[in-house]
This record gives sequence, C-alpha cells and structure tokens, in this order.
Amino acid sequence: MVGSHLLDYLFENTDWEIFGLVRWRSPMNNIKGHIQNINSKNRVNLVYGDLRDSISLLSALKQIRPDYIFHLASQSNPSTSYGSPLETLDTNVLGTERLLWAARETVPDSLIHVCASSEIFGRTTADKLPIGEECSLNPVSPYAISKVGTDLIGRYYADAYGMKILTTRMFSHTGPRRGDVFAESSFAKQIAMIEAELLNPVIYVGNLDSVRTWADVRDTVRAYYLLLTKNPQAGEYYNIGGRYTCTVGDVLKHLLSISSAKDIKIEVDKQRLRPLDADLQVPNMEKFQSHTGWKPIIPFEKTMLDLLDYWRDRIRNGELFLNR
Repeated sequence: MVGSHLLDYLFENTDWEIFGLVRWRSPMNNIKGHIQNINSKNRVNLVYGDLRDSISLLSALKQIRPDYIFHLASQSNPSTSYGSPLETLDTNVLGTERLLWAARETVPDSLIHVCASSEIFGRTTADKLPIGEECSLNPVSPYAISKVGTDLIGRYYADAYGMKILTTRMFSHTGPRRGDVFAESSFAKQIAMIEAELLNPVIYVGNLDSVRTWADVRDTVRAYYLLLTKNPQAGEYYNIGGRYTCTVGDVLKHLLSISSAKDIKIEVDKQRLRPLDADLQVPNMEKFQSHTGWKPIIPFEKTMLDLLDYWRDRIRNGELFLNR
C-alpha cells in the first residue's frame, strides 16, 4: 500500500527517475496505472531485488545508484508474525541489515529512510501518552520485535559509518489499497461485500478496544518525502502519526454509519485475536514537525470513505467474489 502511494506522490511532485524493487511474484495491482501509462515509462522502473538475498540487493543498487532510498518493505502484519516469526525476523531485521550493507558498499552517501513502526512501543501505560521518541520499548509481537531490530540497525549504520539514515516510527495509517489482513480494511471489505450481497450481514472482528491514532497513507508518504528532502537530520529518528484518536471499535462504527447496509451483526472471530496487543498508540509528533513543518491534513472521515470506496470499486470491477 504505502510504496504505491509514495510512487504516486513522487511521480506527481518531483521530476525524479523512480525505481522500485520487485520479486518475480510481486503483485502489480497497486501500480498498474503507472505500468500502463506510457508517460511513466521513462521515469518508473522496476528492478529485481529481495530483502532475503544480499546479492540481489547489491546488484540492484549498483544498477540504480540511487540518491534517495525509501526502505518500506517488510513482513508487515503483526498477526501473521505470530505464525511466521522466523520469516518475519529474517525479512525485517536481517533484510534491513542486508540492504544497508549493500548501500554502504555502493551508495554510502545516499539519503536513506528506514521505516520502523510504532509497534516497537507495544503496551504503553496512559501516563506515557502521547508517546515520544524516548519512550521505553515494549514490543508484544514478533513483528514488533523485528521492527525494534530495524530501528536499531538503521541508527547503528548512521552512527558507526556516518551514513545519512533517518528512521521513522509511523503510527497507524490507512487508506485505499490497504491489505485486508488489517482490521479497518477488513471491516471495509466485509461491509462492501455485504452491500453487494456477496456476504451475509455479519462482520467478523478481533479486538475492538485497542486505542489508535489514525493517519491517512497519503499524508504519510508526504511526510516520508519531507523527511529526506527538507533539512534532513542524519541519524535522527521520529514518531509520526495522525490526529484522530479512537478505538478500533469506533472505526467499525464509523464505517457502518456510512454504509448503505443495515442490520449488520458483529461477531468475534478468535482467529483475529492476537495473543498480545499494542492497545494504546498515541504519538507525540513535535520533533518531526519542528524539523520538517509537516502536519496531517486529510480528515479521518475522508480516509475511511476512500477506504470503503476502494473495496466497492474492486467489487464493481469484478475483482472480489464470495469469500470470507
């Protein structure tokens, strides 16, 4: 999701030549507009690269010689990480090590964004809100643990080798193209399918009590662009997020309020419950805002409507069929 929106932003707001790493099985749905658009061909390029293959990363960076690197790739689903902890740790921790090693060998002067996660803070007590950069780390999933490693490896390369690396801990962000393994997108997908009479009027949920601060993915990628282009502070690390704070249950209520479907039942699906959950995620963004001037501008209501419309459009285009 995020990489495709970053591509959109860079294509529309810069004259950069843009490269993206792909694997042979990488889905292209989120960037198909750029692939099909003849005007993109001279600026948008796809190169093979895999975070679990050092040689492929070294080869890609030798070919591209980038001025900027946005390291967004990861196994990004906390729930999946419980069942696949080794894959998660290999991709996210060792993958970051492999990428930064390859960058050190080929483009040591490039500006690099390492994307960690607010999940590194895990279970935080109310007295520590809003969460600042120096809040203690308490990861509660293999994914969160892997992002602690991602965060620390980025800062290590900056300190040890003088590389121009900046690290972000982005709090909850969503919008069109969000994968359906994430709660709010799962809700929107189920609602859209119920509206289209592809599902019975029942929505399956996990933990609805977790408190999150929500940002729009399109605000997020603008923040990432400013991170590397507006007075970049090499070696720094930032908490970034939106302004709208509510529970996951409140997100579901809002999506239901803008749906044409009525009399929908809510049922807890035990498979959607995590063994542990980061239940208080509210960011302090003063440091990042003071360095860049960035602030979120897209309202929560637009984010949710656009997310729901994304799934409605996929149904209209015949991309979704009856399934759970």
